[in-house]
Amino acid sequence: MEYDDMLDRAIEETPEIDERGSRFEVPEPEVRMEGNVTVVENFRELVDTLNREESTLLKFLQDELGTAARIDESGRARLTGEFKQDRIAGAVDAYTEGFVICSECGLPDTRVVEEGGADVLKCDACGAITRLGT
Repeated sequence: MEYDDMLDRAIEETPEIDERGSRFEVPEPEVRMEGNVTVVENFRELVDTLNREESTLLKFLQDELGTAARIDESGRARLTGEFKQDRIAGAVDAYTEGFVICSECGLPDTRVVEEGGADVLKCDACGAITRLGT
């Protein structure tokens, strides 16, 4: 059997890989106003889906939106000021791309670890290590 024939056969027998979205979907932020505070009702669900610490996502949202924020006793994020849902969703998407999704394989199977005194994103799926904050 020729190499090209074997390659064609291998490609035909290779199973289709599901799109990333079918396995990993970040929920849309559920946002509502309470006076001059924007409340992200499902903040804990976002944190659980992203598999990150509450404090790191909250700090990113504060920096991205230029506001103060805190987590209330119910686990909701309370952002000072009025922010539309799509702006918060954009910030969550930016966090997901920068701190969750592997830049090499595109999978969310990552964790933040310290290596050589710096935080890096380590992918459990492909083994890639990406320095954060650069």
